[in-house]
Amino acid sequence: MPSASSLGLDSVTVIVPVKDEEEAIGLVIDELLNIGVKPGNIIVVDGHSRDRTPEIARSKGVVVVTQPGDGKADAVRHGLSLAKTDYVLIMDGDYTYPAKHIPELLSVMARQGCGEVIGARLRGRENIPLVNRLGNWLLTKTFNLLFGTRLRDVLSGMYLVRKELLEYALFETKGFSIESEIAAHIASIGEEVCEHPIEYRRRIGAKKLRVIHGLTIFLDMIKLSWSYNPFFTMALVASLLLVPGLVLGSWVLYEYYVHGVKHHVKGIAAIMMGSIGLEALLIALMALYTKRAELRLLRAIRRLRNSVEKLADKL
Repeated sequence: MPSASSLGLDSVTVIVPVKDEEEAIGLVIDELLNIGVKPGNIIVVDGHSRDRTPEIARSKGVVVVTQPGDGKADAVRHGLSLAKTDYVLIMDGDYTYPAKHIPELLSVMARQGCGEVIGARLRGRENIPLVNRLGNWLLTKTFNLLFGTRLRDVLSGMYLVRKELLEYALFETKGFSIESEIAAHIASIGEEVCEHPIEYRRRIGAKKLRVIHGLTIFLDMIKLSWSYNPFFTMALVASLLLVPGLVLGSWVLYEYYVHGVKHHVKGIAAIMMGSIGLEALLIALMALYTKRAELRLLRAIRRLRNSVEKLADKL
């Protein structure tokens, strides 16, 4: 792993997925150039814009490409395939993420040896619509439960990743779920997903993220947990039998104690569903904590390996 002194702006490629961002893209690129990112290390991936977004980006001298497919996930994947540096930083092109935080993310990456550093939007949260803030909180809590992390903003649109770690990523999701998929992959291979607080500004241009996208991201998180921890997901789904078991059992007890009516078959069915659901829930919890123990072990091994490598370099 490179030392802190070697993690300069030359070591990172900035990927900016855009679609119809003519009002903001010029400002975003200017900020990147002003902090010292070279034009050749800025890749603007255009998602078939209907306005002047690609023309404005080209006028700044940066790399501009048209993405294959459709949606943010396809744009990020294409940008990753073109990056030549050891690190990649993905950021939205709507002017909400200040480029001044990029050196800070690189510094955290170097100091802590993270696989990914997410720019957590902890300042300027008033610029995030209330419904989006609530949705982001719920989705981040869901992600933490499924993947054993302690993140505060998994869906931030600004994050730094060690490119080599994405070589075997599955890339199964579409659209705005790409952030959670990359974080899920990094966490599931035992690498640390770190966060660094950043400022979030009011976006320039029309909002693209809708409530329906939040539901899609939630379903994609469940799908990701199936890919990275299938035993937990199967047990968790089976544990849902506990709900109808409890409901049916409560009704059977009510009928017996209030009306004196006995429902033998339904009572047996309630007991069976409740028992299976409870056992599945316990198995899901066991699978979850086993996975977390596995991740802690992998991280400990990686830290030990890095320490040995540093010691070998000194000798």
